[in-house]
Amino acid sequence: MKTDVFALRHIGIQKEDLPHMLQTVGVANLEQLIYETIPDEIRLKKPLEMNAPMSEHKFLSHLETLSKKNKLYRSYIGLGYHESLTPSVIKRNILENPGWYTAYTPYQAEIAQGRLEALLNFQTVITDLTGMELANASLLDESTAAAEAMTMLFDLRSREQKKNNVSKFFVSKEILPQTLSLLHTRATPLNIELVVGSHEDFDFNSDFFGALLQYPGKYGEVFDYKDFVSKAQQYEIKVAVAADILSLVLLTPPGEFGVDVVVGTTQRFGIPLGYGGPHAAFFATKEEYKRNIPGRIIGVTKDTDGKPALRMALQTREQHIKRDKATSNICTAQVLLAVMAGMYAVYHGPKGLRYIANKVHATANTLADTLEKLGFYQTNTSYFDTIVVKADSQKVKTIAEQNEVNFLFIDKETVSISVNEATSINDLNQIISIFAEVAEKESIHVNALNNSDVILNNVKRTTPILKNKVFNSYHSETELMRYIKKLERKDLSLNHSMISLGSCTMKLNAASEMLPLSSAHWGNIHPFVPVEQAEGYQYILNELANDLTIITGFAGTSLQPNSGAQGEYAGLMVIRAYHESRGESHRNICIIPASAHGTNPASAVMAGMKVVVTKTDEKGNIDVADLEEKVTIHAENLAALMVTYPSTHGVFESSIQHITKLIHDNGGQVYMDGANMNAQVGLTNPATIGADVCHLNLHKTFAIPHGGGGPGVGPICVAEQLVPFLPGNPVIKTGGNEAITAISAAPWGSSLVCLISYGYIKMLGEPGLTDATRIAILNANYIKHRLEGKFDVLYSGEKGRAAHEMIIDCRPFKQNGIEVTDIAKRLMDYGFHAPTVSFPVAGTLMIEPTESESLAELDRFCDAMISIRQEIDQATKDNPNNVLKNSPHTLAMVTNDNWEFPYSRQMAAFPLPYVQENKFWPSVRRVDDAYGDRNLICTCAPIEAYIEA
Repeated sequence: MKTDVFALRHIGIQKEDLPHMLQTVGVANLEQLIYETIPDEIRLKKPLEMNAPMSEHKFLSHLETLSKKNKLYRSYIGLGYHESLTPSVIKRNILENPGWYTAYTPYQAEIAQGRLEALLNFQTVITDLTGMELANASLLDESTAAAEAMTMLFDLRSREQKKNNVSKFFVSKEILPQTLSLLHTRATPLNIELVVGSHEDFDFNSDFFGALLQYPGKYGEVFDYKDFVSKAQQYEIKVAVAADILSLVLLTPPGEFGVDVVVGTTQRFGIPLGYGGPHAAFFATKEEYKRNIPGRIIGVTKDTDGKPALRMALQTREQHIKRDKATSNICTAQVLLAVMAGMYAVYHGPKGLRYIANKVHATANTLADTLEKLGFYQTNTSYFDTIVVKADSQKVKTIAEQNEVNFLFIDKETVSISVNEATSINDLNQIISIFAEVAEKESIHVNALNNSDVILNNVKRTTPILKNKVFNSYHSETELMRYIKKLERKDLSLNHSMISLGSCTMKLNAASEMLPLSSAHWGNIHPFVPVEQAEGYQYILNELANDLTIITGFAGTSLQPNSGAQGEYAGLMVIRAYHESRGESHRNICIIPASAHGTNPASAVMAGMKVVVTKTDEKGNIDVADLEEKVTIHAENLAALMVTYPSTHGVFESSIQHITKLIHDNGGQVYMDGANMNAQVGLTNPATIGADVCHLNLHKTFAIPHGGGGPGVGPICVAEQLVPFLPGNPVIKTGGNEAITAISAAPWGSSLVCLISYGYIKMLGEPGLTDATRIAILNANYIKHRLEGKFDVLYSGEKGRAAHEMIIDCRPFKQNGIEVTDIAKRLMDYGFHAPTVSFPVAGTLMIEPTESESLAELDRFCDAMISIRQEIDQATKDNPNNVLKNSPHTLAMVTNDNWEFPYSRQMAAFPLPYVQENKFWPSVRRVDDAYGDRNLICTCAPIEAYIEA
């Protein structure tokens, strides 16, 4: 083995495995399989033009060199981003731990109780600090969360307001600039009219449905919003507040003055700046809006034995159920970052958070007092961490940069300074010395912080925080380490076994790709520093964008969208802008196949388009005749077709080029959903099939970890005519010459985790990327053939092949009383996470093995499925007391003195010999979803209080 070839480590199938696998599949060689899978007319005629692959050692050395090109200035820019300190115990045991970062979204609750508890902690932190009743389990960033608040309040308009077409939304001039840009993006296609102004002289009237305030304001002033909210309520105007989470430790929580929504970011709770992300946003609201809140909610329920259990609550309100009726397309949360932020609160507890908040405030106060002694006028009357100083901005900037310090320069004579948790006495003295030099005076040296308080009494917090036991128990490193481990043991992640989720691509997240994330040279850079201070980042982001452009065959790429659903939306908004530029803004029809991802129709509606659904034929392909009919009907107003390729059914449709030409001939653009891009890389591409734009799930095809449901990155790659419209940012120049307004808060979205995909591409190179695709297709077809005769595969290509995934039909087993859910839960007893359940076809499992799994693991999975098939044969409809219906089986069940089941304990817990070597025990029995929805509890108040005896 060539030990310096990364592809041999990433790809699980070894050279000696190929003869057996190819024989099983029934082909002479791998090229024959690809020929029988992918239509020849869309195959690439030459290899991708990319650099030679790097070894892991060379890559890490390369990243280290690039990291030194980033200038680690002390940044006091603020605008929603602040340096924070990640406790080492959290960095080592969560951020750097594959037990946490390789987990999937907790749809299978019985093997995700650890993550679910960590997210319940997060929700409790948010509800406590905001004073609201309900919080979700995180959103993407503060600006997108604010936009979600606006659209939720728009949807919540009264019947009378909708009848009168009330569509004005007031936005305080204190709002962050990136948030205002994003609000424009979201408001325009929905015909929401933004009115920006001062909350102090707002003319309340019935033309407005909602308002958004910033707390504290963008330059640090803490306003008392009680009167504003009270007046707004008189006019049926619902109010959202974007709040700084750390400030809420000291400030009156917005919930106490009657607001409807509170949003923000938890980046200050131990999450690296990372040049913009990923960071976990929060969204808190009133319980009466529980059916409208976007994103995921973790709730308390009970299992089969009546014991406390957790699961994702109220899923019927989510986009994948409501589709084009959804008001949000949110699909990815920021679970890994939310877990870290929640654990930050657990570690520090209420006393620790108060200490940190008081220290930050004292630092700002001491700085303001000292600068005034030097003759600088400070304009904020009540503030938490940010002061505004009157000074010659250019002179300050010149001297600050000479001292490797960044401030925010509001105008020629106004400078804003935001201090943070990491600001030390030495840092404080450095800031003071900079201004002393500006004033041409001798600096004043500070030895201790001034603990006087400038927060006005009418905005001070009086209510306690974080009284729950979990926030008052784990303050030593030993205790927190054990608590994190306790939760980790409850979760099945990739470090235990294969997660064969169709459409979700749970592949290896290689250690060498992940290691750079812990480096301060990558983690500690503010997204709004001058670009010349982020030379290392700029190199990587440009290279990654170029590589993705080459891989897709397109002309340009934007890395800004920070989830796949954001990418969908961005792609459609770019198409919308393109049509408008040609004087064809009337084009608003988006055609979507019935088999499309749930986010597709939701994204189209958010982009102001009307969804027209086309049929699929009996083979799972797009019904071309129906498509042609729909295109003819809507030709004049056709904006786009959204198509997944290979299809959501796991098939390379041979009619794809005919389909894309049909759309183009009728004036539309083709959007390709990149969820299945890992079956294309190196073999075909979106440009070749005739698409105009695609999004890529970097957390799928390009190896960013799912992290339990996020982070994700969803860049868009576009054809030449769409390049001018790639999204911009109001603070840092990015995007095309006619850029649409922002899609995400940061200029390049979640820059930190883009290092992972950069490493994945650079270490695999063209041969490794292409081999990864080939092996992914081989693995899927190997499983298909091993399961044939036991399970029916619903769809296959014209030559009988699957792409990188396949759907097996479990509906016939209903005659035995067995549902697809029973198979999913029984797989837990075999040590496996279930494949994708009931998508895109109800009653089925969609299996995707990925290229990073070994032959031995594929066989273990197949053995488990075949064994389960035998168990199904023994089940009967009139006797539900069987091993499938009772699954999963917990340790408590198997060790209980009473065993009242008609099968052995060994069959329950150790159904195959390999299970004994590496047993994973689900921590709860099957959860009761309906009970949890009827009795919605979404905070970690004592669970026992909500469980019936």
